[in-house]
Amino acid sequence: MSQTPLRQGSVAPAFTLETLAGSPASLSDYSGHPVLINFWASWCKPCSGEMPAIVAAYQAHKETGFEVLAINLTDQERMKDVRKFAAEFRLPFPVLLDGKGRVRKLYAMVGVPTSVFIGSDGVVRLVNPGPITSETLERGLAEILPAR
Repeated sequence: MSQTPLRQGSVAPAFTLETLAGSPASLSDYSGHPVLINFWASWCKPCSGEMPAIVAAYQAHKETGFEVLAINLTDQERMKDVRKFAAEFRLPFPVLLDGKGRVRKLYAMVGVPTSVFIGSDGVVRLVNPGPITSETLERGLAEILPAR
């Protein structure tokens, strides 16, 4: 069964996952906020490469209501590796655990990393399969952040 790829202009599919901290987090919790969903895995070298830029973007824009949800491919991981990655990069935003791969399938993710930029209206503005460049990160943020 193949998923229809997530498209720009479509409403972001709703989901609820447990966080690394042990509490549930739903996309709907962030309704009204611009959100970057980043699918990652600890064994993925490009994920490690792009995470500092994502953390920096979050730090720079969180006062605008910008949120990042780091969704880990937990069905392909060991929890100690997830915790080590989160600690190593001092992730300041929620790490969500996709333990059954359901959200990954819901978002028709092809590979990691994948970043999905969602406007405060819940509409997908940009999908970036593969490692994110600073240019793409800026373009995605420009699509979802409030105009200054």
